[in-house]
Amino acid sequence: MKRFHVNVTVDDLDQSVRFYSTLFAAEPTVLKPDYAKWMLDDPRVNFSLSTGSGNAPGISHLGIQAEDEGELAEVFDRLAQAERPILEEKGTTCCYAHSDKQWVTDPQGVVWETFYTYREATVYGMHGASTRVREISAASACCSCDPEDIEQRAQKIEASACCGE
Repeated sequence: MKRFHVNVTVDDLDQSVRFYSTLFAAEPTVLKPDYAKWMLDDPRVNFSLSTGSGNAPGISHLGIQAEDEGELAEVFDRLAQAERPILEEKGTTCCYAHSDKQWVTDPQGVVWETFYTYREATVYGMHGASTRVREISAASACCSCDPEDIEQRAQKIEASACCGE
């Protein structure tokens, strides 16, 4: 059974952990200096907090966590039918986990992550995938849906954003 995922970027992790632990009547399943996660069954959700992700405080992204590779393939197939640019990450390390993922934005720019986690990691891993998928979405909004075209425009957006062009 798939699990809904919500990731919130926070300024003060300790304060937020206290709040959400009270709200959920449960302590985090994972607690690190820059990350906390609750794997709740009621409601069935993977709710996580993170700091330093480069995102402004607030909801970073939403997602669907698959329980196995078959469920992930099913969700991936549906994403492909949605005709939106997709950023795929196989074998990535993020949020103290090793996962296969796909990222997409909805027509309003809300970032969605679909993923299957196959083992834990000792490091947080990469930051910024949700920012990267926003760039790909912005790059694809103006022209063709050719993946190479989209990637080239996304790289130009990324270069101008970090280089002050």
